[in-house]
Amino acid sequence: MSALYIHVPFCKSRCTYCDFHSQTQLIHKDEYIKSIVRELEIRKDYLAGETIETIYWGGGTPSLLQPNDFDLVFNAINQYYPISPNPEITLEANPDDMDGTYIAGIKRLPFNRISMGIQSFHDPDLRFLNRRHTAQQAINAVSRCRNAGYTNLSIDLMYGLPGQTQTLWEANIDEALKLKIPHLSAYILMCEEGTVMYQQLLSGAFEPLGDESVILLYDRLVEKLESAGYVHYEISNFCKTDCYSRHNTAYWTGRKYSGIGPAAHSYNWIERQWNIASLPDYMEGISKRTPYVEKETIDRKTRYNEYLMTRLRTMWGIRLSDFQDTFGQEWLTRLLNRSGPYLRSGLMERNEETLKVSRKGIMVTDGIIRELMVSD
Repeated sequence: MSALYIHVPFCKSRCTYCDFHSQTQLIHKDEYIKSIVRELEIRKDYLAGETIETIYWGGGTPSLLQPNDFDLVFNAINQYYPISPNPEITLEANPDDMDGTYIAGIKRLPFNRISMGIQSFHDPDLRFLNRRHTAQQAINAVSRCRNAGYTNLSIDLMYGLPGQTQTLWEANIDEALKLKIPHLSAYILMCEEGTVMYQQLLSGAFEPLGDESVILLYDRLVEKLESAGYVHYEISNFCKTDCYSRHNTAYWTGRKYSGIGPAAHSYNWIERQWNIASLPDYMEGISKRTPYVEKETIDRKTRYNEYLMTRLRTMWGIRLSDFQDTFGQEWLTRLLNRSGPYLRSGLMERNEETLKVSRKGIMVTDGIIRELMVSD
């Protein structure tokens, strides 16, 4: 089973923290859709005929596209790819796009999961992030989606914002719980170089929240959601039983995936490749049937490091028998030896079947993974 990702590089406005490839001009939208359709045909053999289990429309802002745009792309997917009888098909959406008219327009399409980037239910936070919706618009959008029959809903929240107190953060979590969202992703605010927020940080426009405060917010997030019956299945992701993101889980468990659109990444166990992060250049390459891509061959060391990096972020961790089948006994012995200090300190846990990061170690997962990786 494989996954298909489609990148939509359009936004009405730019969030101050965003470093994803996108633009605020829609003049190339129709040509972009034609290019997506062509790329789906050009790269139909990349996954070697494997059945598509999940389709994810990400961005950017996919909810800027209209139903007829989606029709053209879904027709191409169905023409060139074998699709599972029960695929997960996700639409990323901005809350202010999800009015009654828009939801009615997409209802006939095969989307069965809606993921909304809400980020906060506190209007001052939304203004700081340059989000184009209000807290009330977000609440209304969730209600409209549910009333339209969408039950598989996910929202994104953000913590670690300047001045964010535990009281404000808990109010965000409480609002999500009140809405009975089955899936929630919570991400720490990152000031990536090249973003508007990064320039604001350098200019002293705001004071970042300290590490200790961020850790407290994360701990409170985990406590409240687990108490409410959510499964903490990945560092940043929580869900009710069986409502985990099948698409993202495909990434974390090492399945093949094909990325369509500018800046989209693909992986088929042999190589990783990514499209050029320029819409005009992307469309030019597709028109010539020679997509502008960069490639990286996945050697044994790289695959080992990526195996750790993805699986140790999840509650499932590393299944030792699968690891041994993939890398052999020598590499398994190396991994267990390097894990020794973390097992003794309680930052990792091991039983007969699995090796994983413990609840105690979850906030230092990235550091643990770096130490377990190999460079030679």
